[in-house]
Amino acid sequence: MVLLVVQTKTEEYHLPRMIQEITGQRTVPFGDAVISTLDTCIGIEICQELFDTASRHAEMALDGVEIITNSSGSHHSLRKLDFRVNLVEMATAKGGGAYVYSNLRGCDGDRVYYDGCALVSVNGKIVAQSQQFALSDVEVVVACVDLEDVRSHRIVNRPHGAQASVSPSFPRVLVDFSLSTADSFTLLTSQPISVRYHSPEEEISLGPACWLWDYLRRSGQAGFFLPLSGGIDSSSTACIVASMCHLVCQAVNDGDDQVIADVRRIVGNKEYVPKNARELCNRLFVTCFMGTKNSSAETKARAAHLATQIGSHHFDVSIDAAVQSVTDIFTSTTGKLPQFSVHGGSRTENLALQNVQARVRMVTSYFFAQLTNWTKDQPGGLLVLGSANVDESLLGYMTKYDCSSADINPIGGISKQDLRSFIRYCLKKFEYTVLEEILQAAPTAELEPITESHRQTDEEDMGFTYEELSTFGRLRKLSACGPYAMFCKVMDIHRDKFTPAEAADKVKRFFHRYSVNRHKMTTLTPSYHAESYSPDDNRFDLRPFLYNTKWQTQFQAIDKEVERLVARGVGKELSLRPLHGTQSGRVSKPQSTLPSKKSSPQTKGIFSKRVVPLAKTSKWKSELSLTTLELDSKASTSEIKDEKKLKRGRSLLGGSKFRSPSEDVNFEFSTGTTMKLRKRQHDHSPSRQQNGTESRNSKRSTREETAD
Repeated sequence: MVLLVVQTKTEEYHLPRMIQEITGQRTVPFGDAVISTLDTCIGIEICQELFDTASRHAEMALDGVEIITNSSGSHHSLRKLDFRVNLVEMATAKGGGAYVYSNLRGCDGDRVYYDGCALVSVNGKIVAQSQQFALSDVEVVVACVDLEDVRSHRIVNRPHGAQASVSPSFPRVLVDFSLSTADSFTLLTSQPISVRYHSPEEEISLGPACWLWDYLRRSGQAGFFLPLSGGIDSSSTACIVASMCHLVCQAVNDGDDQVIADVRRIVGNKEYVPKNARELCNRLFVTCFMGTKNSSAETKARAAHLATQIGSHHFDVSIDAAVQSVTDIFTSTTGKLPQFSVHGGSRTENLALQNVQARVRMVTSYFFAQLTNWTKDQPGGLLVLGSANVDESLLGYMTKYDCSSADINPIGGISKQDLRSFIRYCLKKFEYTVLEEILQAAPTAELEPITESHRQTDEEDMGFTYEELSTFGRLRKLSACGPYAMFCKVMDIHRDKFTPAEAADKVKRFFHRYSVNRHKMTTLTPSYHAESYSPDDNRFDLRPFLYNTKWQTQFQAIDKEVERLVARGVGKELSLRPLHGTQSGRVSKPQSTLPSKKSSPQTKGIFSKRVVPLAKTSKWKSELSLTTLELDSKASTSEIKDEKKLKRGRSLLGGSKFRSPSEDVNFEFSTGTTMKLRKRQHDHSPSRQQNGTESRNSKRSTREETAD
């Protein structure tokens, strides 16, 4: 065992003169130290240290620190609170102590929202928690802790004392005061509580709503303007604004002076008090359906109905004249008249005619946002809201500088799947009945003419379902997969859904579209950060925006792997899922099928790099995260020449006797079956060179991945 001792030290820091005059103190210790009071010892962690692999709270606990504070700046992400709470609990579960965790709250003036949720944990149990989402700037949570509970926890943990004797010691800053008083034994200590968690749908309803309110009150603008198409994305944005209005009205009813002052300043009325969320929404929120001859009557009606239920000030306009004017300018200049595909036009013409509609909507949005309040004799302009979701941004399924180009976007970091769930939540929570119709409608851009044989839909245009895009997005970012690694993962995750050729086609088209459209991420509207696989080029996904879109090396490796899989008969009709419920990294040996060591004469086994489809196996098949084990009743014996393979085989099979093959490793044990093992290939991008693995398997294909 190697013991790493980290030397902590401090230095004397000379205080500024103005502070010296107030405190009468010339210097203070500065560095990694702890504060020793007359009754306890206090240590400090800073934000990220709680999330680090080698967190400092463990060393502090071993050095006798009883209270650890953390002034954090942890931003909100969907489904993140559970992870954060677990870290706070584990910080004191093993070593004991009281962990006091505070967190920022509000918009940082950028793309993230800090969601508060201060916590106090004692010996691994949460005893106090503040709200996760609220409009108030400050919230104080209080807990009463018995330090004797901390000391008792450490006494009964016998290894604690032995480890503490060899742990590094922190410099002490001695102070002449106590945190407790002589009569504090009369106080009741805080007992463990059940942590309050929000569902992902509630998080979408509350987090972006608080972010919008903070952005609005600090920007000095008078409200929001939203191009409302009647689809799921723009409807989700509208529902988030409505949720914001509900939160504001609740804060006003609770007597929050700061919120009341902000509302009056925004609407330009010093006496204004909102009656309800719908009335406030009408003052702050303007929606507009900007239709063309390609728009359907159904989407137009859904947009108007939702605006009525929410209470927004709604416009219904046609932009055909503006679109035609741009087309006429081009035609009069070039003598060419572009046509849609359904009218015989080329793909280039079709895209240009779609894009001009989208870009006219952006110009119209900003024009209305600047002048709408002027028409009502009210001060200020409006912030334009975008409504492109994270999956469409990832693939670039949007027009550059269209109505997705806005001031801010509350759903830009949220997946389509989560937005669907959020719409269902709003349908039940706010009783916006039109949302049921919106959920049932197929997502469509409505930029092409509608005919009897053709109706444009998003998923058909993209060539992917939104569920597939979410999967690919997480693999690209969170699993650091390049094209080849993603193909291997897709074949593992969706082995029953795709044949190798289908999976290869999906992955290739995804990376081609992603790389071709990466430049659009440089102009992406600042969006609320809610997903870790956000493609936001500005802060969360700093990558090139000029790629070699052919991905020749990676796609060739995929093609070779497809050939091998097809030759083995692997496809969606032959499932490779494990039988008998094995866990990742373990072999679950079913008692009814494993042969006994005492049964039957000795037979022979082979370790092989080949995998036979499930249809050819017999008796037992178990799949690990990186290894497939397979039993077969036919085998022959050779000689052992690879000692490393011999050891691996012996450890897997409980120390059975081995003989050898020339290329494969043969073994002998008292069963009537043969075992074959193959390591599944796996890579990451940027590529990781596994020298040991490569040398053990010379038949593996070259996997040179370009950093994606």
